[in-house]
This record gives sequence, structure tokens and C-alpha cells, in this order.
Amino acid sequence: MKRILAFGDSLTWGHDPVDGTRLDARFLWPNVLAKALRAEVISEGLGGRTTIYDDENGPCDRNGARVLPVLLQSHSPLDLVIVMLGTNDLKPDICGTAEGARDGIRRIVEIIRRHDYGVVGLVPQVLIVSPPPCVIGPDGVTGGGRDIGETRRLAPLYSALCDELGLSFFDAGTVSVASSIDGVHLDGANTAAIGAALAEFIHTSQKA
Repeated sequence: MKRILAFGDSLTWGHDPVDGTRLDARFLWPNVLAKALRAEVISEGLGGRTTIYDDENGPCDRNGARVLPVLLQSHSPLDLVIVMLGTNDLKPDICGTAEGARDGIRRIVEIIRRHDYGVVGLVPQVLIVSPPPCVIGPDGVTGGGRDIGETRRLAPLYSALCDELGLSFFDAGTVSVASSIDGVHLDGANTAAIGAALAEFIHTSQKA
């Protein structure tokens, strides 16, 4: 792998659950991945980003499907696109169901595979990552009113979709857990753990 696009939301951007600022660069999973693989990893994380759904509450376009073709073109050639999205789809006023997030991931994959890359490169490989499930926050609920049960259903639904589409899949919930400070975001150690685990996953996959 020489050039990787990390396409995600605030978990990729590095939202600190303590105060909402950005975690130190050494903890961001795209940076950890880049160092471990000695590859270029382009971090495209945006707080609030969804797969295919509109969210008018933010300062910019959060619909991942709408911006993705621009990113594919501007960052090509790419060897791999890692997609970790779905947590924001589960906000009750956005979509609210794991099936909706899964369908959004299906559309994201379709965009990557069907994009006209022209002379800038071949169609990149795709790795789907299910984000860690949310947990109960200090106020007894999880951030954004997400149903924790739905967040736990993302991994099996994404895994089944990847089997169907012939894609690689990794469950970030096996190596990281959301912070109880807000129930959604990750502290530095858990963010970095995703990068380290993905590096090992990709390395092992390449050797297979």
C-alpha cells in the first residue's frame, strides 16, 4: 500500500470527548496507520459526516456520498480507501437504524467502484470498518440520542455486506471502546489502537 484514503467522521478527525478539540496528532488513527505501514494516509475525517444522509445542522455538507467523488478525484491515484462511517447515520433525526447505515455503506462502495478515475489510476481496494459501538454517557444516555443497540448492530450488518460484495472488513469495536464522557467519541489510546490494528490487518491481508 502506497497511498490510502481514510474516509470517516469525527472518529477519524480525532474529536476529543473531553472538550471537543482535536486529539494530538500522534493519536490519530490515520497517522498511526501511516507510520506503521510507511505509507501515505490521507485523513478525510469530518465531524458529523454521514454515509448518504443530509444533515443541515452543521457548518458544511456532511453527506459523505456527495463529497466522495471529489475526494476520489483530488487524491488519486489511490491504492486503498478505508471507510469508517455510520455512527452519525444513527442519530434519530438523520436515519436511526443500522440497516440505513448499512445501505449507506453500500452506496459509498458503489461510488468508489464506479467512479471514473481516467488516467489518474485504477479502482482502489476498499476496506470497510465498523465504528466502535456507543456507550452510556454520564447523563444516562448516549450522545445525539443514538440507540446503543443499533450501534452494536453495525458490525454484523457491515460484515455480511462485505461478504456479499467481496470486500475486506474490520470491526473497530474489537480493539477500541467509546469514552463514557460523551458515549460516542474515543480517547487518544483508543483512537491510536484502531490505527495499529488496521496496520496489522492490512499487513496480514497483503501476505495472504
